[in-house]
Amino acid sequence: MTAEPAVTSFAALHHRDGEPLLLPNAWDHASAAALAARGFPAIGTTSLAAAAAEGLPDGQGATRAQTLRLAGVLGSGPYLLSVDAEGGFSDDPDEVAELAGELWSAGAVGINLEDGLGPVRRHAAKIAAVKAAVPGLFVNARTDTYWSGEGDETETLRRLDAYQQAGADGMFVPGVTDPGRIEALVRSVGTPLNILYSPAGPTVPQLAALGVRRVSLGSLLYRRALGAALDAVSDIAAGHAPGGTTPAYDEVCALRRRGSSS
Repeated sequence: MTAEPAVTSFAALHHRDGEPLLLPNAWDHASAAALAARGFPAIGTTSLAAAAAEGLPDGQGATRAQTLRLAGVLGSGPYLLSVDAEGGFSDDPDEVAELAGELWSAGAVGINLEDGLGPVRRHAAKIAAVKAAVPGLFVNARTDTYWSGEGDETETLRRLDAYQQAGADGMFVPGVTDPGRIEALVRSVGTPLNILYSPAGPTVPQLAALGVRRVSLGSLLYRRALGAALDAVSDIAAGHAPGGTTPAYDEVCALRRRGSSS
């Protein structure tokens, strides 16, 4: 698949009537390959997993190298790749644009950039720099007004408007779960709205009915995988057979990267 059709396909996944893009987030080759084998056309990464795997803090700009390395592993997979790049690992828009170019070269067609509730102009400048340097990269602009703040709707819309004017292709508002607020955001933004799925919030069909165009799972699958491992070892220690689904050894071996002989 050449870059341009891939980019077009990824953008198109955000514009299907009544069918938002359900974006599961992987943390290594095996998790991405298994998700793709289940039929998911696009895969995201999760910054928490990239950080936790290395014993580093999430959201602190400490995992630039790890993020690029993961993109290099996943970028040639049979799916469309969007990379969670925190805030771009720099306050310098040119450095963030350089990172975006490296992710593009690795095979990513999308990038997620979060504002961390920092200055609006600075985040807008990052978005504009990325779009100028890599026009085809789908920029999903995240604001943390609900994730880290108090969910001020006026401030949320102020930030989203600035990011949209800077050239962002989609808007991401994690942490908002109230259907009325989600519907109001859908009506107020002019680009596809991305919501972070919450087990305590609306279901995917309900989000679709509200007009949401993209539903991310974030670190949920990674945390569930860790939880399943802990549950399994607790069951074994207690003398019970572990519950849940356990892929066979050969099934996991079959997830090897293309061109690998072993």
